[in-house]
Amino acid sequence: MIMKKTIFLYIALSTVFFVSAQGDFKKELTTARTAYAAGKLDDSRTAMQQMLYDLDMIMGKEVLKLLPLKMQDKSAVTKLDNVASASGFIGVIIHREWGSEKTTAGTENKNINLDIISNSPLITSINALLSVPFVGNAGGNKVVKINGYKALVSKTEGENGNADYDLQLPLNNALITLKAPGLSQDDVIKLANALPIQDIMKMLQ
Repeated sequence: MIMKKTIFLYIALSTVFFVSAQGDFKKELTTARTAYAAGKLDDSRTAMQQMLYDLDMIMGKEVLKLLPLKMQDKSAVTKLDNVASASGFIGVIIHREWGSEKTTAGTENKNINLDIISNSPLITSINALLSVPFVGNAGGNKVVKINGYKALVSKTEGENGNADYDLQLPLNNALITLKAPGLSQDDVIKLANALPIQDIMKMLQ
């Protein structure tokens, strides 16, 4: 009985979420309602999961629209934009690069890479490092502020033995990862501050 009430509530909330959506949302919502009315709870749940997946895809594409078309002197390679289902857990991976569409054989890829993963399983471990300054600032790591939010910059070894810096910024249940091979730590922090963090957070809530 409790499970039925939960599913009914889920369908009701889904109606509010998808009221402005078109096409597949209406189809999946109808399927979920019909299956629920017929007592086919598994089919109803499957339809609702598909609706949530479709919503994640739409939100991911909307986030891409928020991202700058230029970072430093590099233009966004929109052909490489991608929104994909996150394997192993609910959520999506949103990807954008700035730089070159293709890398010449034998040359180092210097593209700036941005990945945003909703419901990332790494959120807990990153937040743990950020909450203890002397741990977060050890071993080549540095805790910094990006638009008022704590982020972790990690020093890694890039190609040809050069030092590279990755920045990870947790936003509620989403993790933003920025990689900029060949750039200094200060440059990576500057690039991260150029991202519309508040707008991204609102979109992914």
